[in-house]
Amino acid sequence: MEALNSSSIFLLGLCLLLASSTMSLAEPKTHNHEFVIQATPVKRLCKTHNTITVNGEYPGPTLEVNNGDTLVVKVTNKAQYNVTIHWHGIRQMRTGWADGPEFVTQCPIRPGGSYTYRFTIQGQEGTLWWHAHSSWLRATVYGALIIHPRQGDMYPFAKPKRETTLLLGEWWDANPIDVVRQATRTGAAPNVSDTYTINGQPGDLYKCSSKETVIVPIDSGETNLLRVINAALNQPLFFTVANHKLTVVGADASYTKPFTTTTLMLGPGQTTDVLITGDQPPSRYYLAARAYFSAQNAAFDNTTTTAILEYKSAPCTNCKNGPSTKPVMPRLPAYNDTATASAFTTSFRSPRKVEVPTEIDESLFFTIGLGLNNCPKNFHPNRCQGPNGTRFTASMNNVSFVLPNNISVLQAYQQKIPGVFTSDFPANPPRQFDYTGNVSRSLWQPNSGTKGYPLKYGSKVQIVLQDTSIVTPENHPIHLHGYDFYILAEGFGNFNAKSDTQKFNLVDPPLRNTVSVPVNGWAVIRFVADNPGAWIMHCHLDVHINWGLAMVFLVDNGVGELQSIEPPPADLPIC
Repeated sequence: MEALNSSSIFLLGLCLLLASSTMSLAEPKTHNHEFVIQATPVKRLCKTHNTITVNGEYPGPTLEVNNGDTLVVKVTNKAQYNVTIHWHGIRQMRTGWADGPEFVTQCPIRPGGSYTYRFTIQGQEGTLWWHAHSSWLRATVYGALIIHPRQGDMYPFAKPKRETTLLLGEWWDANPIDVVRQATRTGAAPNVSDTYTINGQPGDLYKCSSKETVIVPIDSGETNLLRVINAALNQPLFFTVANHKLTVVGADASYTKPFTTTTLMLGPGQTTDVLITGDQPPSRYYLAARAYFSAQNAAFDNTTTTAILEYKSAPCTNCKNGPSTKPVMPRLPAYNDTATASAFTTSFRSPRKVEVPTEIDESLFFTIGLGLNNCPKNFHPNRCQGPNGTRFTASMNNVSFVLPNNISVLQAYQQKIPGVFTSDFPANPPRQFDYTGNVSRSLWQPNSGTKGYPLKYGSKVQIVLQDTSIVTPENHPIHLHGYDFYILAEGFGNFNAKSDTQKFNLVDPPLRNTVSVPVNGWAVIRFVADNPGAWIMHCHLDVHINWGLAMVFLVDNGVGELQSIEPPPADLPIC
């Protein structure tokens, strides 16, 4: 009897030990990283540039975490420019101070300074990314942020044999900061990029680039996961793989109902997770990306970046002189193929029925688009090189957003400092007009200001985002910081509240952080304002941010500590 008791106790102890070790495996971790922003010689297109990088890497380091983990990233600025880092798509629940857009949630990290970003990933899984959010530094300062399921949890699809992250980028054969400064000085559109890149490499179709073309391995019969990120500065991109189908399973760190396609379209800021199966004859196949360009009469980079999907059993992959088989080139959509872009973006659904906010507290209607400012009387004509002697601008609801320059919006909002911003951003366009028609020239010049729209904690918000044809219609990737939102519908022409409301998907709409508003069209999003702080919503074409295509939501604290933003960190940079 005693022996039985002791063995029972031993077994019980063993069970408890195993249980505790399993629990410790599942406990969230804290990941500490150091980012050093520095100039590094980087050679592309036969020419070396002193490029701003993180830790000397271009693109920057990939961060891998699990859902529930905490990231602590100390950023030290050893470059000559101000810098901040934004963690694109991270909800930042109560940690708005770590969001990163300069002069919105923090003053920039000055040269020689540092700041530590601390935040916890809550309820997000999939592919996100991080990037500089200061001037045009994100042209080269960016990297992937991969969120795996919690320890012990599985993907909602069969575990892929291998995973590959593909960062689609944009490269100037110049200093990107010089490019944007020249455009700001002249009032004209900035020079377009010289190449697109995949993981920092242009690929076989550009000069001095073939040796470094990215190789994506696959084997016959295996299914792999590709994490595709559009990190380009100013260009929505089509992406395809020769002779292979892609099954979409996630986007913006939310799972999707799987659907199969041959072509992806990602606006800057967006991510898409796809499964690819090695079901073709073993060989070498190009992965390729090039512009989806919807604006009219404007210059754009019409080049094509490539990587190579290489079967391990492809003939002669280990030849002394390199592979002998030339990769198969895919057919890409025409640059202006809006039908293909729209067919792709309207295919997204959530995996199951979701709780869409229904009784709306704030019903907002925002026009988004370009404009032209008349040349100020004190400006020399060479500072007004936009169309007909004007300067390019952009706006939401006829307000061109101006960043503060001596304190952040969030600091001013939290500390109730007057004179930094106003809380009167219009809920609707100041004037109604035929948004996608022939717009009167009297509406081409917006007002400017630092205007926010206040939201009570917990309010249910709907926004109609309406493109306009002022200067030119264009597909605008609109990104909201601090939130994910449901995309209920999108369409072309002017939004019609009576007929278009019937098209709303209130059952399984996709959850995103960046919506591609169709060219000459509209999209409708909904979210619950459950994250207090100052959250910028802007076009993710950086040229348009510079011109003012942005606004800020000012979300109140709720009741108690868990519904209130945390106090600012002690090392928050000062202006």
